[in-house]
Amino acid sequence: MQYNDCFQLGHITRTHGTRGEVVIFLDVDFPEDYDELDSVFVEIKGQLVPYFIKNINVQKGSKAIVKFEDINSIEAAMPLINCALFLPEETLDELDGSQFYYHEIIGFKVVDEKLGALGTVTTVYTMSTQDLIAMSYNGNEVLIPVNDDIVLRVDREQKNLHVALPEGLLEVYTEETTTPEDGQEDEQE
Repeated sequence: MQYNDCFQLGHITRTHGTRGEVVIFLDVDFPEDYDELDSVFVEIKGQLVPYFIKNINVQKGSKAIVKFEDINSIEAAMPLINCALFLPEETLDELDGSQFYYHEIIGFKVVDEKLGALGTVTTVYTMSTQDLIAMSYNGNEVLIPVNDDIVLRVDREQKNLHVALPEGLLEVYTEETTTPEDGQEDEQE
């Protein structure tokens, strides 16, 4: 299996108990959709290695306790801590319209309804408050909030992400900030 054919499901955070179970963080919108996984690919030293799941128990907060086949002790589970987990993209449901998976828009051209083509999606940051699409624009990173009023639709065929950027958003990232001249210090009272 190649990285290009997969998406990152999450990663292993720690061991659980003494029988080789691990706790995984599921970096997905609906962790409960993965409560019947049979196997995953674990990234070990740059390679995707298949691991079969004996038992999975999805918890609250995007966590799951997993027992892999042939991992029967804490010592066997320890090397898996912090390893990323992957699944084949073909296991994902197909989305349409304004819905998209974050990994699929990397490299898409961002097209504003008023300004036209702007830049390219470089990554998507998932934050606790709001997810942000990072766009490379004239040598600057511009962060676009993931919001239905801003991100309008995805054109998978043309690899375009159509947006309606709030007025002034680009200027926040592109205007140069002024700093005091060298040798001058701000006066403090």
